[in-house]
Amino acid sequence: MATFEEFLNIDIRVGQIIKAENFAEARKPAYKLTIDFGPEIGTKKSSAQITKHYTTAQLAGKLVLGVINLQPRQIGPFLSEVLTLGVPDANGDVVLIAPDPHGAKPGGRMF
Repeated sequence: MATFEEFLNIDIRVGQIIKAENFAEARKPAYKLTIDFGPEIGTKKSSAQITKHYTTAQLAGKLVLGVINLQPRQIGPFLSEVLTLGVPDANGDVVLIAPDPHGAKPGGRMF
C-alpha cells in the first residue's frame, strides 16, 4: 500500500489539448496529443489510445489530466512525455478523465 507521501510524488496536472493528430505508425489506433500544462510546465506530447470515443476535432481545447513526472516513453517513432489519464468503458475502450471545466486551468495540480 502506498503512503500519502508516496502519492504526493506523482504530479498530476490539468492540461488543455491544443493539437491532436492521427498516430499512423502506432500498433494500436492512437492519437498524438500536444497538451498545454500552463506557463510553469509548458507543452508536452502524449500518445493516447482514445480513438473509439473521440475524434481529433473533438479533442482540440479539451481539458484532461496527465501525469507529468514519469519517465518519457518511446512509442515507435514518437516520444510520449506525459501519461494522459483515462479509465475503461464497459468494452475496455479508454474514456478520458477530465476535470470539471468550471475554473480548472492548465497547470493546476491535483490534490
